[in-house]
Amino acid sequence: MRRVIEILPLSAAVRAEISVPGSKSITNRALVLAALGRGKTELRHALWSEDTQVMVDCLRRLGFRMEIAADKTEPGNRHISVEGRGGAIPVAGTDSKPLELFVANAGTAARFLAALVCLGPGVYRLTGVERMHQRPQAALFKSLRQLGYRVESPNDRLPAIIHGEGPKQGKCVVSIEESSQFASALLLSGVAGGWAIELEGENSEESPYVSMTSELIRQFPREGGGFEIEPDASSASYIWAADWLLRKDGSEISVAGWMKESLQIDARFPELMKHFPQSISRHDQLGDSIMTAIVVAPFAGEPKKFTDLGRLRVQECERVFALKTELQKCGARVEEKGDSLTIHPGKLHGATIETYNDHRMAMCFGTLALKVSGIKIENPVCVKKTFPNFFQKLAATPPNGLGVRIVDAETRQELTTKELDAE
Repeated sequence: MRRVIEILPLSAAVRAEISVPGSKSITNRALVLAALGRGKTELRHALWSEDTQVMVDCLRRLGFRMEIAADKTEPGNRHISVEGRGGAIPVAGTDSKPLELFVANAGTAARFLAALVCLGPGVYRLTGVERMHQRPQAALFKSLRQLGYRVESPNDRLPAIIHGEGPKQGKCVVSIEESSQFASALLLSGVAGGWAIELEGENSEESPYVSMTSELIRQFPREGGGFEIEPDASSASYIWAADWLLRKDGSEISVAGWMKESLQIDARFPELMKHFPQSISRHDQLGDSIMTAIVVAPFAGEPKKFTDLGRLRVQECERVFALKTELQKCGARVEEKGDSLTIHPGKLHGATIETYNDHRMAMCFGTLALKVSGIKIENPVCVKKTFPNFFQKLAATPPNGLGVRIVDAETRQELTTKELDAE
């Protein structure tokens, strides 16, 4: 894909029902559970993006046999079959030559694999991209050490060397204040490891992502079989936000195959946007889709306050700073106080949007561009992390897409479907 693209606002109303790929959160959790299970498990409609491919590649390096097949219902998905080893990790490295596992900037892979390799018979070295080396790991490493495992890291971040010693009965306490993924990592491998895990941190017992992990563990077929992956609710938020932005213009846009019940907190997004409350919390009302609500909030007609955004600061980029900076480029009035942002209503204009190599920044402002002319997206290929065909969905002919024209920002040449693929 080209380095900078411009999305031209829709000039007429559209009716569309758009599919989105599978859930990243569920796919990467299910991959770990399938590897730890017994027998062959087929994960149907699993997301196939950079984050899940990283997990697949690492599991293969650990010796797990996997088969990948196309999903005819959604190009962004695959059916993934995993041969479980009943809690055993087939391959390991040594003190002199640790087994290298590269996790890119996938937080789920970095945290889930750190716990998983403790069940192995040797030494592992986890590395990622520069941003992943800046992201928190300390609370997880502390918990693994409490369980008796050796974790070597001078600053309690990646790169880290982990010495697997197999299952060992033990207890640990883990804080989820910086990331709920620390608790999810321990829970996913905890049954095989024999670990007793106590959570601490604000709303630890009610954390929606920890609840997702616990429910997924309960539902998962441990002896093999099939498991359906839900559509990704965070990715769906861009489609629902497009409907919210354009409905006054006569458009009707929905997500195909939308679930009546879901494990994902962001499945609340479409209902919440129907009444768009004056205040929304990242703790217990929305997950990553709160970014989508923040970006479209200037069209809400009244100020909207978004609270408890601290975790956004330590994700793919410093997202609070990024959202504020790029919205202000577009003429929005944004107030930052502590870990809250208040967005005031007002007229927006075009701008060149820096994405900070963050997939959600690209997709949030790509959605805003459906309403605001002149928005240009830098480094659009970063959407490959979770939604590689996002821009293809926008450009596809209705009812499967929105029929949006997307052009090269420099040449003004309209980009083809193939050119819009981030893979």
